[in-house]
Amino acid sequence: MNAVHQVLPALHAGDAVGNEALLLQAALRRAGLASELYAGHVDPALLARARPLPEAERAGSAAWLFHFGPDSPAGRLFPRLAGTRVLRYHNVTPPALLAAYAPELARLCAAGLDEVKALAASADLGLGASEFNRGELEAMGYARTAVLPLCADVDRVRRIAPNRVLARLLADGRRNLLVVGRLAPNKRVEDAIAAFAVFQRLFDPRARLVIAGGWDGFLSYRAALEARAKALRAEHVLFLGRVGEDELAACYQASDALLCTSEHEGVGVPLLEAMACDVPVFAYDAGAVRETLDGAGVLLAKKTAETWAGALDRVLGDGALRAAVVAGQQAALRRRQAADPVATLQAILDGGLGAEELRSRRSPHGTGDGLRPAPDPEDLA
Repeated sequence: MNAVHQVLPALHAGDAVGNEALLLQAALRRAGLASELYAGHVDPALLARARPLPEAERAGSAAWLFHFGPDSPAGRLFPRLAGTRVLRYHNVTPPALLAAYAPELARLCAAGLDEVKALAASADLGLGASEFNRGELEAMGYARTAVLPLCADVDRVRRIAPNRVLARLLADGRRNLLVVGRLAPNKRVEDAIAAFAVFQRLFDPRARLVIAGGWDGFLSYRAALEARAKALRAEHVLFLGRVGEDELAACYQASDALLCTSEHEGVGVPLLEAMACDVPVFAYDAGAVRETLDGAGVLLAKKTAETWAGALDRVLGDGALRAAVVAGQQAALRRRQAADPVATLQAILDGGLGAEELRSRRSPHGTGDGLRPAPDPEDLA
C-alpha cells in the first residue's frame, strides 16, 4: 500500500466525516503514504485541501476510501476507481425513526440504504466506523468487513476558548444538563426532557437543560419537543439551536452531565467530546453507544425517566462516585487515542485483520455495564 486516497460527496468544515478525512489524510502522509482528497462540493475554507472529484479517475491505482453519502456523484464514481475500493460507512439513520416528522428524509434514507447494498458488488471491503456499523455492512451483503474506529480530534473542544457570553449565561449557579446533536427524531430528545423533568421535580428545582443542536428539516419535531417540556412542566429548558465551536466549548465547560437518549448512533461524537471535557456521560444502550463508551460513563438499559433522574442524582450528588465515572471515561478515551489508525488500516488492507480478529482485539472493557467502578445503573434509581 503506497497510496490511500479518499473520495467524499462533500468536504465541510466542522463536519465529523470531513474532519475524519482530513485527520486521516494527515496521518497517512506522516506515515509516508500518498494521500489526496477528492470531493464534490468543498467549503471555501477547505478548497486548498481537496481536488475536484473527476480527477480521481485519472489518479491511477490506489486504495480508495469512499466516505459514503447517498445519491452523490462520488458514489457513481466509486465502482470505476482503479485499485482497492473501500466503502467507509459512518451511518444511515433507519427510515422508520424519521418517518413521523420527516417523511421525505425517511424516503431518502431508505434509498441511501439501498445504495449501500448495491455498492457491495463494487467494494472490496466495507469499513465501519464502529463494530455496530460493521455489522450493518455485513447484513447488507458485504463479503469482507472490518472496523476502523472513527478518527476524531475530540480534545479540540477543550483547546477552544469558550464563548464568553454563553459561558457567563450558564455560570449562574444552576446545575446544567446537556444534550448535544442535531434535533432529529432518532435522537429521542423527548426522553431526555422527560428524565430532566423528573430530576428537576424530585432533586433539583433550579436545574437547567441545555439543548445544543440545529433543527433544519425538523421544525415540527422542535415544536413537539417544546410542547413536551411544557406538558411535563419542565422549566429552564434552553434550546440553543446550531452552535459554533466556541459555544459548544462553553456548553461542555459549564455542564454537569451529558444526556444521550438516542435510539440509533453509529459512533456518537458528543459522547467522546464530553469524555474529553470530563463531563459525566449518561447514555441509553443503543446502536454503537456501548462500544463508544467502552465500559465508561453511565450506560442505562431502560428509558424510564425515574431511573435516569435517580442515576443523575446518585452520581452528581456523590463526589467520589462522580470522580470514579470521570476517571473511567478518561481511561476509555486513552485506550481509543492510543490506537494507530494508519497501522490498523494498513493491516486491514493487507489482509492481516479480518472482522473476527478485529473483534477479538477489542478492549475487554467494551462489554462492561457502563458504570465501573460505580454500582450497576439499575441500582442507582
